[in-house]
Amino acid sequence: MIKINGEEKHFDSPTTVSDYIKDAGFKTERIVVELNRNILPKSEYDNTVLKDGDTVEIVSFVGGG
Repeated sequence: MIKINGEEKHFDSPTTVSDYIKDAGFKTERIVVELNRNILPKSEYDNTVLKDGDTVEIVSFVGGG
């Protein structure tokens, strides 16, 4: 089980952070990903495979005035 933004998720095949972000409709230039309480550099999204027990928080930046 992987917890993403407080929701439990199950994946049938290995899923990278990049795969999940794309499938969930996030834009990488407007988010920050925290993996197990550490900020994950964008350069590692493609190579980081989500695994059982991981906790992920994805924070979107919203512009406003």
